[in-house]
Amino acid sequence: MNGKFVSVEDDAGKVTRYARHANGGGLVAPGAVVAESARIGAMTYVEHGARIGAGCRIGHGSWIDRDAELGDRTVVGDGVRIGRATVIGNRAHIGSHSRIGSGVLIEHGVHLHADSTVPDGGQVLAGPRAAEHAGAKNRPHRRIKGRMAA
Repeated sequence: MNGKFVSVEDDAGKVTRYARHANGGGLVAPGAVVAESARIGAMTYVEHGARIGAGCRIGHGSWIDRDAELGDRTVVGDGVRIGRATVIGNRAHIGSHSRIGSGVLIEHGVHLHADSTVPDGGQVLAGPRAAEHAGAKNRPHRRIKGRMAA
């Protein structure tokens, strides 16, 4: 096995050949776009169509699903799952062992503590609007249910 590539077979028998990211050794699927300045931790998977911005840091053992987008300088802890087509803004922080569903919007600068959960289709808003939608003042890290109207 070549150290720059790892082949993984899924439950349906499909084999994907992941490339190791030069900065951190994480596994990047074909079709994913990861900035050179990003750090992708060991045993982290970045799936097809995902986009990881400049200066991002993703911990060990995390999973970035298909078509997810992480803005510049976003930090993701260890063991985090980010669902399909989720969008996370610039300079956000997602604590270790958090679960972010599919189709989620997390605005720029939001800080989620470790073990946070955001359900499919949820939104986590920054600033004063977060208190309005989450039902708590200045606590955007709380669990937020449902999709907010745009």
